[in-house]
Amino acid sequence: MTEYEKALSIVHEFVKNENLRKHMYCVSEAMRQYAGKYGGDEEKWAVVGLLHDFDWEIHPSAEEHPVKGSEILKERRYDDEIIRAILSHADYTGVTRDSQMEKTLFAVDELCGFLVACALVQPSKKLEDVKVESVIKKMKKKEFARNVNRDDIINGAAGLGVPLEEHIEFTSNALKAIADKLGL
Repeated sequence: MTEYEKALSIVHEFVKNENLRKHMYCVSEAMRQYAGKYGGDEEKWAVVGLLHDFDWEIHPSAEEHPVKGSEILKERRYDDEIIRAILSHADYTGVTRDSQMEKTLFAVDELCGFLVACALVQPSKKLEDVKVESVIKKMKKKEFARNVNRDDIINGAAGLGVPLEEHIEFTSNALKAIADKLGL
């Protein structure tokens, strides 16, 4: 069993909500694509993206997620690099984002959710029809996908040192690779 398959079994064990699973698949694929761009370990980065919210249904509060989840991962012998990256995606844990993998997880997390929301309002409901310019415009509409933190999207791109438009385009293209799996 590969590390990715092992992580997928954890997702299926803990996550029953199909939309949350889809979010995790999105973040995983974006991480895999960015790993390729930055010369990182594609499987490890994909595992981080897949597991980053695996404990949300059982620990849906800032006091517990992802800290309690990290304890489960320690028990299952995940390495410290993976656990630290997952802890760093939430500002309130106090874990700084130092590595490229940690910065990338933060950068793609909220953006993935926003891109899916943008696709769902397209007449076609396809990621293929989501354009960077329309994503930027929708980011300015507070009522659209109001649970998505725009500051995290903007700060995530800045943390990667890339223009926001470039980050949106790269992440959107990454998600298109799994559009069928997402129903988009």
